[in-house]
Amino acid sequence: MRFYLGTSQPGWLWLKDDRLVDVPLFVSVRRLSGHKRLKKATCKAWALDSGGFSELSMFGEWTIKPRRYIWEVRRYVEKIGRLDWCAIQDWMCEPEILRKTGLSVKDHQQRTIDSYFELKNLASDLPFIPILQGWKLDDYLRHIDQYMIRGVDLFSAPVVGVGTLCRRQSSLVGASIVESLYNEGLTSIHGFGVKKSGLGRFKRCLKSSDSLAWTVEARMNPPLPGHHHKHCSFCVDYALLWRDRLLESIGYYSIKSSPTIQRSLPF
Repeated sequence: MRFYLGTSQPGWLWLKDDRLVDVPLFVSVRRLSGHKRLKKATCKAWALDSGGFSELSMFGEWTIKPRRYIWEVRRYVEKIGRLDWCAIQDWMCEPEILRKTGLSVKDHQQRTIDSYFELKNLASDLPFIPILQGWKLDDYLRHIDQYMIRGVDLFSAPVVGVGTLCRRQSSLVGASIVESLYNEGLTSIHGFGVKKSGLGRFKRCLKSSDSLAWTVEARMNPPLPGHHHKHCSFCVDYALLWRDRLLESIGYYSIKSSPTIQRSLPF
């Protein structure tokens, strides 16, 4: 599984820090779009989030037009490089988002598929990935069928995002959905915003995942020893130590960080 470290600091993509060279990063277009001067990536790879949850929760619709989004993505491919893939302008299915849009799960699923086709038709050379949305398992299975009807075989796709799981990943329902999709043959799943609890439950089913959870924990805890800022929610040191602890906790590898600093982290 490839784990993308989420960051609200787009400059990390080209930060000259040897510790980041082999760390894939996950960045939102909402953070990157304000940067006029972009540089070549120094990190190993990265993926782009479309910022859909923020868009729909704030406005109840997409305010960023597809052609504008494509323009942004193309700029990143040319100026930054090393982009693994980018999310489409999908429609999440959390109840609070449905209340905001006034639409149904089926409506959101249809609009998600429409976004995939519109973006791919306008820019087939850019690495947009299909994304599954739903609330219950049957919703996700139906969405797979809807893609299939329109000629997209998700079982052979290199990466398939699975949305609307971030707040349910620690529950048996969230784990059951991911495991069921995997058992159906969907082996290229990217889990959006998967935290420690989710990785502990269904990491074997994921091709990749991302998390920005370290920033919340950093804000709630004192800064690392020797750090003089109020908290470490924008701190590379904290982010990398958190990542090491996370991957070590789910059995990916043993970390070699300072024991003193390790003990200062929240888990």
